[in-house]
Amino acid sequence: MSAIMKKKNFWVFLVVVFLLSLIGYVMYTSKKEFSYGLDLAGGTALTYKIETDALPKTVDPKESVESLRNVIERRVNVFGVKESVVTTSYSQLSKEWRLAVDLPGITNLEEAKNLIGSTPVLDFRVMKDRSSNSTSTELLLSDFTPTLLTGAYLERAKLTFTQTNEPQVSLDFNKEGAEIFAKLTKENVGKQLAIFLDGYPVSIPRVNEEITGGKAVISGNFTLQEARDLVARMNQGALPVPVSLLSTSFVPATLGSQAIKDAEYAGMLAFLIIALFMIVWYRIPGIIAVIALLAYVLMSLAIFKFVPVTLTAAGLAGFIISIGIAIDANILVFERMKEELRGGKSFSDAIASGFDRAWTSIRDSHVAAIIIAIILYFLGTSVVKGFAFTFFLGAIISLVSAQFISRVLLTLILPEKKSKLTSFLFSSGFSLGFGGNKQGNNK
Repeated sequence: MSAIMKKKNFWVFLVVVFLLSLIGYVMYTSKKEFSYGLDLAGGTALTYKIETDALPKTVDPKESVESLRNVIERRVNVFGVKESVVTTSYSQLSKEWRLAVDLPGITNLEEAKNLIGSTPVLDFRVMKDRSSNSTSTELLLSDFTPTLLTGAYLERAKLTFTQTNEPQVSLDFNKEGAEIFAKLTKENVGKQLAIFLDGYPVSIPRVNEEITGGKAVISGNFTLQEARDLVARMNQGALPVPVSLLSTSFVPATLGSQAIKDAEYAGMLAFLIIALFMIVWYRIPGIIAVIALLAYVLMSLAIFKFVPVTLTAAGLAGFIISIGIAIDANILVFERMKEELRGGKSFSDAIASGFDRAWTSIRDSHVAAIIIAIILYFLGTSVVKGFAFTFFLGAIISLVSAQFISRVLLTLILPEKKSKLTSFLFSSGFSLGFGGNKQGNNK
């Protein structure tokens, strides 16, 4: 057996093993559900106004907003809400920051609001020098100055007890928070440093000395259960900035289920129409293209489950559109191959030239699609990101299916000689065959 035949058989074997492995994986994970976004799985969407006006002048609103997003995302994940989406944006119209939270599978509106709304806002405030002895709540609250130390720097909270066995909450701050706390206590020795929860003071200790190590204690008049609940809420994430609910929306699970069925129908219809066109128009190469396209679909579905990719309606649209891009590479190759056969080249030479000469066009078109997908992903909204990601995956995978699978399978079924039948089967459209160049090699 020649070295060329050995190499050919190796690639054929590799493609067959790959396709069988792909089919096996998809069948093995057939019972595993895809990850769906809010618009397909149903659930609740909440929109909040971020009260950045409540922040001290020295605090950067953008940093606080980003910290808020991280805390909310961590809190939602603690409650086991899968495929949740937490985003922030600045409204130029209302001149305010907003927080959007998508909670797939959460159909109880009150439960959804409690996931976010019950998170405490933790901050520290220094008590001003008071000339009044009034103890009214309004005057008391007006005597505190906000500081840089907020719940954004909280690492963890834990339940501890005083020497008299009273429950209290101990706070551990991260490295940055510890540095801020040390500086804060050093600059305010002899003053009262209040710990505020949800805008209300729960503990107003006096600073006797600089405190290093990033540890603080909330020692209010807590019952054991109140202290435990507070620790749990703190560990779920204290908000670095207050939020207020602006709007809610609910997507029924039945509506999402119908959207999935519609997407499946559209995808199968698109695949069948493309497959029928390719087989009728390109015959044997068309059949190879359909096999490569099927491999493309299987690869995409396998990646969607393996990663996993959160599929939205826009994401499914991107996947369906990418089917057209996947077949476009095969069409470019077949048209180039047809020209080579008409020039009198043998089937093997025509296929090699077709793939080689079509590669630059395929490469450029796919690179352009990939660039567009990347731009849409990083600059678009969450809805656009879903479309861009599946579109990006489609462009990458189609390069593999068109250049690797199609080429190997076409090489596998090459006829030894040209004849009227083989010329017809490898031609396209209304052509009945190739006249060929008499000087060409017909083998």
